Amino acid sequence: MNNKEFIEYMKTHDFVDKDSPILQKFFELSEEARKVTMKLNCEYHNQDEIRTLFSKLTDKEVDKSFRMFPPFYTECGVNISVGKNVFINACCKFQDQGGIEIGDNVLIGHSVVITTLNHCFDIPSRLSMIAKKVKIGNDVWIGSNVTIIPGVTVNDGAIIGAGAVVVKDVPKNAVVAGNPAKIIKYIESENK
Repeated sequence: MNNKEFIEYMKTHDFVDKDSPILQKFFELSEEARKVTMKLNCEYHNQDEIRTLFSKLTDKEVDKSFRMFPPFYTECGVNISVGKNVFINACCKFQDQGGIEIGDNVLIGHSVVITTLNHCFDIPSRLSMIAKKVKIGNDVWIGSNVTIIPGVTVNDGAIIGAGAVVVKDVPKNAVVAGNPAKIIKYIESENK
């Protein structure tokens, strides 16, 4: 199975059985991701070099406006897509097997965790996994130490306060904070 086939499979399947060949692909992708992230995280790189390494990690060319402050961690890499003018701050952790889609003009603070996998609750199936995509819209600001769980969509213009645990979809232009994250207010665009 190549990377494109893996991504297509993950788009149409949310259950990954512990004995499935797709779980073996998880392990293969993890090994490749660790090689690239070790290089990314353990040497100095300018932003052009970071973009090259991140493009290798995601198996997709990232826009020249993409910026990152390593270190960065992921267990997969190839199921991350980023738009234009995306900034990822230091120490972020993305578990992207289920897919992480990031729009344009997105700011991601220090130590943000985005997860797309969960284990089954019942004991006989606990080693199996359920994958759900996380989608981050355009013009989103995610504060430091935020955790976003599988299946969440953060809609355009939203702000997620530092330390929030996002367990459900965030509406457009909402400001959310807390654990679990709750809507504090809505913002109106100054660019009307």
